[in-house]
Amino acid sequence: MSFLIYFLIIILVPIWAQFKVRSAYKKYSQVSNSSGMTGAEVARKILDENGLYNVHVEPVGGFLSDHYDPRSKVIRLSEDNYYGTSVAGAAVAAHEVGHAIQDKENYSFLRLRHSLVPVASLGSNASWILIMIGIIASIKPLLLLGIIFMAAAVVFQVVTLPVEFNASSRAMTQIVSVGAIRNDEERETRKVLNAAALTYVAAAAVAVLELVRLIMIYTGMNNDD
Repeated sequence: MSFLIYFLIIILVPIWAQFKVRSAYKKYSQVSNSSGMTGAEVARKILDENGLYNVHVEPVGGFLSDHYDPRSKVIRLSEDNYYGTSVAGAAVAAHEVGHAIQDKENYSFLRLRHSLVPVASLGSNASWILIMIGIIASIKPLLLLGIIFMAAAVVFQVVTLPVEFNASSRAMTQIVSVGAIRNDEERETRKVLNAAALTYVAAAAVAVLELVRLIMIYTGMNNDD
């Protein structure tokens, strides 16, 4: 019974988080911002205000595929946000610029996250192979190695949280200061950003729970000896 509850939690929590972000985005993507600025214009305005003239803004296909590429110094906004004038589009654009500002200022958690990318990638790809072999064949060293690899991926997800929250905080400050939204639109903008943050919180929470469960399995194998 406890395993069923655990299984439902790790399945339903991410689904609930995705529902919240899609629901908030859909609602406020239909609400025009007071300035009439497109997401691209919002991003460009904030970038210029912060002296980031070398960072480009370009459209990209896909739904909520918005991201900042620190290697190319490019902010890519999904087409609806790039060309649209919604509150949601302005919020997402400002959030991605928040990452560009972090990059400029050498924000510590952003640098830490970048340094963890190779380790986290290896951990995500290799951990479950080692873990499954370790559990099925009762090979404790393989299970432990898989847990260590998985822990690296979990650390990456946990470090992502302050990076995302900080980018959203910067977004709220910048989006008002450049006149992209009025003060009375802050509530709607914050709802979009908070909903997006839930997906990262959910992913980190599920990853930590799974890591704890695997550690318990490993300690249980030791106790059985």
